[in-house]
Amino acid sequence: MLRVTLYTKMGCGLCDEVKHSLNLLQARYPHQLQEVDITQDEALFEKYRYTIPVVQIGEVELMAPMTAVQLQRVLETAV
Repeated sequence: MLRVTLYTKMGCGLCDEVKHSLNLLQARYPHQLQEVDITQDEALFEKYRYTIPVVQIGEVELMAPMTAVQLQRVLETAV
């Protein structure tokens, strides 16, 4: 199964929107969603604090802002 990593933090509204979009795409593009709280890792916080939400699907990394269409296209090519 395809693994999708969502780099996020508590209180991130854009992150919640991306998570919702991924949940809607789940039936058509089955994937395992792994959420990573960037505040729990100093290196991740430094790397992503200005760009979350960040979604990694295979070798592709999408940074905010992103659309549901972009997520769908990446999931299509990764399957």
